[in-house]
This record gives sequence, structure tokens and C-alpha cells, in this order.
Amino acid sequence: MGEVLVLVDHADGRIRKPALELLTLARRLGTPAAVILGAGDDAAAIAAAAGDHGAATAYVADAPEFADYLVVPHVDALTQIARTAGPTAILVTSSQEGKEIAARLALRLGSGLITDAVDLEADDSGPLATQSVFASSYTVTSRVTQGTPVITVKPNAASPEPTSTSCRIEHVTVEFSPATTGTKVVSRTARTASGRPELTEAAIVVSGGRGVGGAEGFKVVEDLADALGAAVGASRAAVDAGWYPHAHQVGQTGKQVAPQLYLAAGISGAIQHRAGMQTSKVIVAVNKDPEAPIFDLADYGVIGDLFTVLPELTERIIAHRG
Repeated sequence: MGEVLVLVDHADGRIRKPALELLTLARRLGTPAAVILGAGDDAAAIAAAAGDHGAATAYVADAPEFADYLVVPHVDALTQIARTAGPTAILVTSSQEGKEIAARLALRLGSGLITDAVDLEADDSGPLATQSVFASSYTVTSRVTQGTPVITVKPNAASPEPTSTSCRIEHVTVEFSPATTGTKVVSRTARTASGRPELTEAAIVVSGGRGVGGAEGFKVVEDLADALGAAVGASRAAVDAGWYPHAHQVGQTGKQVAPQLYLAAGISGAIQHRAGMQTSKVIVAVNKDPEAPIFDLADYGVIGDLFTVLPELTERIIAHRG
């Protein structure tokens, strides 16, 4: 089996969990090779972490363009590395930026593209990708039939599995295209740290909806999330009402999540919301309305007032942890 290129997400000098998941999945398809772009002096440490999850090679490129301009420098680098390495497949995290990079890369390589895969398996004819489509109403299996498969994979599609591998670093000098300077980053504002995990990467998500009644109602949601070490999500109704920031919206027009546990509090379960969380491994719903559509989807349901249920659950979790 040949190399499988994995575009490594990194932040603050550390490899991010979705990249470790991709490296784990890549081992099913061939020999993982990490692509580390714009990491500066942290590249060696990131490459070592990639090696601890199966990467035999780390293609490392560093240049100001990766930080100064959007998307295209990453596409330039991946295109150049792919044409030289001739990989079996290329894996990218299914984020907004990741999907744009993957689409541009597939176009340049003349290859097929699969987005939002939730599982990958090897096959004699190439990688098989499982997708949840049409607002998660159907599960389909897809295969790229032309060129090098370019596949974006949702976070939490796999659990990172360490395996010690000697990772060889290969430094790459990228020849950037004229399109690189098309979109320049002119300023950056640091996100306010909440101490909670990133929504799309979290193993547990606690979300609130219209049933919380207002911005102050999210306190019980946040308290439970903190007790569980979870991320906080919100339905579109709650976000549109101004009760919680848009960055936390889960749904078809928000973020799509697939955590191990998703707890929906005061969320009716409209199709717009279901499209963003239906692939969660375990779904728990708390709602006063026994006819709420969310109960048709939930693995476990509690019919009750979330302002009674959530605080009691929070207390029990804290007590259990001692």
C-alpha cells in the first residue's frame, strides 16, 4: 500500500485531535504521511506527535505565505507534494477551511472529492468512505473513481490510536502560484478562552435550545458542560434570539458535530438541528414535551423541566467524581 497524505491541523505548537484521528484512519488505507505547513520551529515536535500515531514521513514546509494568506498557499503545497509523492489518498479535516482546501486541491489534481466522511475502509479499488447524507436521513458508501481520492473526514469519526513509528522529516520548498496573494489576512483577534473543548472536536456536547427561555437559561447548560468536560452548543432558535453566540450553533446552517455523547436540552429536534448532530454516537434528550421530535432520534430521553433535570444531573456528576 502506498502513502496516504494527511494535512495536519495544528495550533499553539501542538497537533490537534482531528489530525490524530486522520492518521489513525490513514493506517487502514496505507502508510500515513503527515503534511505540516506553517508550523515554524514547532514542526519537529508536531512531526514527532504524528509519528506516535503512525506517520512514517512528515513533509514540512514553512513560509510567511501560510500565515499571511488564506487557503491557496496550503493548496499550492499539497498539490506540489501530491504530484511528487503519488499518494494513494489525501485526507483533510472536514472544517470550513479544510473543505475549501480539499475542493481546490481535487480540482488541481483532476481528482474526485468526497466530503464529510464519517468512516473509511480499504478496498481493492481504493478507499471506501461512509457518509451521512440528506440531513443524516441516509448512510451511503462512496468511492472516488478518478485520480487521487481527496477525502475530508468529520472530527470524532475515529478514536486516535497511538502506534510508535519512526517519522522521517522531509523539508519541502513550495513554489507558490500567482493566486496565492489573492486574499490577504489583515488582522487577527484572539478568541476568548472558555476553558471548554472546541465544539466540533469535543467528545461530549451539551446543547440548549428554545426551552432554556433566554440567555440566562444557558447557565444550567454551561454548568453541566463544565461538570462533564464538554463543549456547549446551541440550536438555531437560541442563536437567532441572541441568547448564545453563533459560533456555537449546531445544525444545517451551523456546525456539524459527531461527539460520543450529545445532550440536547430544551431542543425540539427540528430537521435543521438534526442535520448537525444526528451522527452523534449516543444522544440524550431532555424536554418537557413528550411529543418533541427529538425523542424519535434520542437513545435516552427524559421528559421533564431542564431547570430541574440539568442541575440535579450536574450535582450527581460532581458528587460521583468526588
